[in-house]
Parts: sequence; C-alpha cells; structure tokens
Amino acid sequence: MFVFGGVSTIRQVLEFGLTGGIGTGKSTVSALLVERGATIIDADAIVRELQMSGKQVFDMMVDRWGPKIVNEQGELDRTLVAEIVFSDQGELDALNAMVHPAVAAETDARLAALDRERAIVVHDIPLLVQPGGELLTTREISGWAGIIVVDLAPEVAVERVAEARGLSEEDVRARQAKQATREERLAVADFVVDNTGDLSALEAEVDRCWDWMLAGGAHESEGGA
Repeated sequence: MFVFGGVSTIRQVLEFGLTGGIGTGKSTVSALLVERGATIIDADAIVRELQMSGKQVFDMMVDRWGPKIVNEQGELDRTLVAEIVFSDQGELDALNAMVHPAVAAETDARLAALDRERAIVVHDIPLLVQPGGELLTTREISGWAGIIVVDLAPEVAVERVAEARGLSEEDVRARQAKQATREERLAVADFVVDNTGDLSALEAEVDRCWDWMLAGGAHESEGGA
C-alpha cells in the first residue's frame, strides 16, 4: 500500500483519460489534479515539443506546407497552421498522421520512466473524443481506469474563452464546431467534473474526482454522465 493525499490505495499505476471542450476548464482541472498527486501526460504539451524547430514533426510539416508556416524566430507560426488545418479536413488529417505516431512514442517513453509503484497517471487529451463520439488516442486505452470529462455549457465556454483569450465569439464557436459535442463527450465519461461554478466549486469537484481516482475509478457513469 502507498498513500496519495493521505489516502491509502493499491500499489500500481492507474491511468485515466482527461478531456473537455474548448473553454471548459480542463487545463485548470489538470493543474488541480497535479496538486493532489497526479502525474500528467499532457498531449498538447508533447505536440508543442515535437513541433519545435529541429524535430522530425517540424520538418514534416514544413515539407508539406512550406516555409510560410515558419515565423521570424524559426519556429512554427501556430496561428497560420491552425488556419490551414481547421479550414480543410484533409489537411487536418495530414497533420494528425504526422503527429499521432510521434506522440504515442513519447507517451510510452514517459510511462516507462515512471516509478511503477507510485503513480496515478492522467492523460490530458483535449481531442480524446472526436466528432461523432469516436475515441481518438494513439495508445491502447482498455487498461485505463476511467475517462474524466470536464463539463460546461457550450455558450458559457464561448464567453469564457472570448474574454480570456481576446478571441471573437464567432471564432470560438467555429473551433467548437470542429470538436465533439457536449453530448458526445458525456456519453463516454466515467466521471464528470462540473465546472459551472467558481474556482471554489471546481476545487470541490476535483476533490470528489480525486477520491474516485484513489478508489481505482470505475467503468460506469459518475456525476450524471
């Protein structure tokens, strides 16, 4: 037995998926889980690392879309890349074909480096649920202890993102439209973190989630999914 946050649990690695639509607060939940003892494997952070100048994925992207996607600092112009791939499904598919195998390899390497007796691992994957409800992951998830979905009404999420990032609400809605729907995410959730309230309310939700994780998760709905 070992202890996370004062609670005894089994001596093994427990893996969970964490996802949520744009503006739902998934990144905040991820940070709060780290405070409680989780190890986060952040898919977006891995992608950014793999897309740095000198990395293979960077070179593959420049080969496809040319030097126009490289900024004055020699790194990717992510805004331009987003404009290219989010306006053309074929280009998005091409990007995914470059990125996903590399992310899978890096994820496996990070898992192999863990202390196998003291780990609750959270795979932070924003696009884990695809439009239509299909799960998109480059790793086998049958051994995961559950999928956590951070939930917020889409219109509230639009308002929060527009205010926080200085984007237009139309731009945020366009990005939402490329993602799974709220209903599709909830349909695959084993645990739902409700982010309707303020930070204090979210802390309480994360505490509830952490207790569930320490208990080993469950492949059944929790929190109304």
